[in-house]
Amino acid sequence: MVGKNESDGGAEKSLDLFLKIGLDERTAKNTIANNKVTANLTAVIHEAAVTDGCDRIVGNLLYTVATKFPTNALVHRPALLKYVVSLKIKTPAQLEAAFSFLAATASDSLKVDDFEAACGVGVEVSQEDIESAVDEIFEENKSSIIEQRYRTNVGELFAHVRKKLPWADPKIVKQIIDAKLYSLLGERTAADNEKPQKKKKEKPSKAEEKVVEEAAKQPEEEINPYSIFPSPEENFKVHTEIYFSDRPVLRACNSKEILDKHLKVTGGKVFTRFPPEPNGYLHIGHAKAMFVDFGLAKDRGGCCYLRYDDTNPEAEKQEYIDHIEEIVRWMGWEPFKITYTSDYFQELYELAVELIRRGHAYVDHQTPEEIKEYREKKMNSPWRDRPIEESLKVFDDMKKGLIEEGKATLRMKQDMQSDNFNMYDLIAYRIKFTPHPHAGDKWCIYPSYDYAHCIVDSLENITHSLCTLEFETRRASYYWLLDALGLYQPYVWEYSRLNVTNTVMSKRKLNLLVTQKYVDGWDDPRLMTLAGLRRRGVTSTSINAFVRGIGITRSDSSMIRLDRLEYHIREELNKTAPRAMVVLNPLKVVITNMDASVMELDAKKWPEAPADDASSFYKVPFSKVVYIEKSDFRVKDSKDYYGLAPGKSVLLRYAFPIKCTEVIYGDDPETILEIHAEYDPSKKSKPKGVLHWVSETSPGVDPIKVEVRLFDKLFMSENPAELDDWLKDLNLHSKEVVNDAYAVSSLENAAVGDTFQFERLGYFVVDKDSSPEKLVFNRTVTLRDSYGKGGK
Repeated sequence: MVGKNESDGGAEKSLDLFLKIGLDERTAKNTIANNKVTANLTAVIHEAAVTDGCDRIVGNLLYTVATKFPTNALVHRPALLKYVVSLKIKTPAQLEAAFSFLAATASDSLKVDDFEAACGVGVEVSQEDIESAVDEIFEENKSSIIEQRYRTNVGELFAHVRKKLPWADPKIVKQIIDAKLYSLLGERTAADNEKPQKKKKEKPSKAEEKVVEEAAKQPEEEINPYSIFPSPEENFKVHTEIYFSDRPVLRACNSKEILDKHLKVTGGKVFTRFPPEPNGYLHIGHAKAMFVDFGLAKDRGGCCYLRYDDTNPEAEKQEYIDHIEEIVRWMGWEPFKITYTSDYFQELYELAVELIRRGHAYVDHQTPEEIKEYREKKMNSPWRDRPIEESLKVFDDMKKGLIEEGKATLRMKQDMQSDNFNMYDLIAYRIKFTPHPHAGDKWCIYPSYDYAHCIVDSLENITHSLCTLEFETRRASYYWLLDALGLYQPYVWEYSRLNVTNTVMSKRKLNLLVTQKYVDGWDDPRLMTLAGLRRRGVTSTSINAFVRGIGITRSDSSMIRLDRLEYHIREELNKTAPRAMVVLNPLKVVITNMDASVMELDAKKWPEAPADDASSFYKVPFSKVVYIEKSDFRVKDSKDYYGLAPGKSVLLRYAFPIKCTEVIYGDDPETILEIHAEYDPSKKSKPKGVLHWVSETSPGVDPIKVEVRLFDKLFMSENPAELDDWLKDLNLHSKEVVNDAYAVSSLENAAVGDTFQFERLGYFVVDKDSSPEKLVFNRTVTLRDSYGKGGK
């Protein structure tokens, strides 16, 4: 057992080594907390021969090599490191290109000229070159930039520059673009900071998407994506400026007294919250929210609440509440506390009364249709200026259940002439005679999200209130309300939603797919719900790696390709899923020169299994009758075909070469009943083709029969949510069930949740529908990695 001092000494050595290559102290300490990354980075530093230190740029690149290098090409890592240390490869874009090239090369010999061309080795891009390219692009897009001002999509400008100069340093590109924007437009105005109404825009090409994603990556943020967030002690600065039509600008910020009181309660720790609505199952977009909320708290040694945003009793179910808690823990996060917005209903009610008393709220009797019309016309409600005492009395009647549902609401008195529609006197309370799943039947008035969310953030002393970009326009109402009540104000920061191609993420659409039985429940493996991904065999760690790779950005047009997620899934399963053999569509092969005995052969669970490690192998029977895939046999051979054909030999993996000697047909010349073959017990013949197979376990006894479910994309289009009739875009062949597949006997005792790589077929997991009579396997992903080969 390693003693504490010895262990501490190893950590100190690693810390010293990591600081020498230019990592900042926090990053180095975070790295030491991860044994796997520590081991990889230490190995990379020694391979690169920079144990005495190196430039910070080189150090950041070495860190990326340690965390992202393709595992199938480790033989080429020393060669890559020579390019990095010599700064022949010196930008993240070059390094990512190198990873893609090496992943496709795998263990084959490295073609140096092709590699250098693919990575831009020797290509020098000067600052003058970048300035010239930026000037040209600004000239081409000048009218659009002047029109959109600081709402201009900088990512698209990046994309144009990178098209012209793919190996330009992205940091310098950003600096020059920012300087050019400032030179052309001058200082930002208040209008520049308002989020515009979303317009349907032309979708960028896949190539542009990839360029924008890559340009946005910075080594520091890849190492620690949470470094962008300020500390709690800094929460005295102006959060946002709120412009009114009839009063001075409100510069929302905490007073010194309020901040000091907050810091005394929290001890200066980071407090975040993950606030899902319990009205459906969580999807992969929530995985990003968890990564941001729980991840920031963990990174800073703070706390993260799991808070159920349960303000709408009509849509909430205990099923969803239970699911959310379970899936949060499955994703690897541990809540500091589990709370409900309904826990604060009494405080929220009392603050609503105070808001009325201060003249900032009123009871309105307009219908929903009238409210909508008045908001569109920017007209004040006729009840807006009713006396405070009258609003207090009617609000009390609402609470007592004396007013019918739909006949009154409490509205915040904000600014109906504002340029921000989220300041148009938002509803704070509405009447609903519906029992609440958590609060019971105590209340018949319920707060809205816009009213409750910011107040509960404040009551729970949240330091960082993090949300997706569609909530950006609600910043004004968030801070207006906290200022109106004199409450502590958390730091709000918005990030881009996680949108994945070929699926829908809207809870409304997901609910429709489930309730109308287009899919087999919330955990259907074709859905991007976290329950569906888990049932499909996707691990929480691969999802978190996927989210981390995307980063915490504010890019508002991030549609991430599905194959990028699949890349991370394969990366993990390749290391954790043992190999096995399964034949989906069996074709019988009778080996005529073999007797009726059954041999036991060794098959590898792992491709690099050492010969002296028995645990790395499993036993497979080999008998006179074996089964291969029907697709692995052809009557007519060809030069580019490596399967079995009449008169041709193939190698049965882990077994012997066999040669087809006869084809046995059924009643017609198209139906093949079985193949006769002879095997080569000496293994002297060396056929090129290698096939997987399954054998009878004993003479006349069929192999284990299993059900295999093969899944494809649920939708044909990359963004079905944009389509008017999105349901017509469903892929009718997204699920294929193979009922009579044959499996090797080693799978007989597989349990629900066990994962395997079926050789040549993909990665699979045992489904919950399995029974003692029949195992059911779901395919997680195929073996083919289009993302790794196409470029990360």
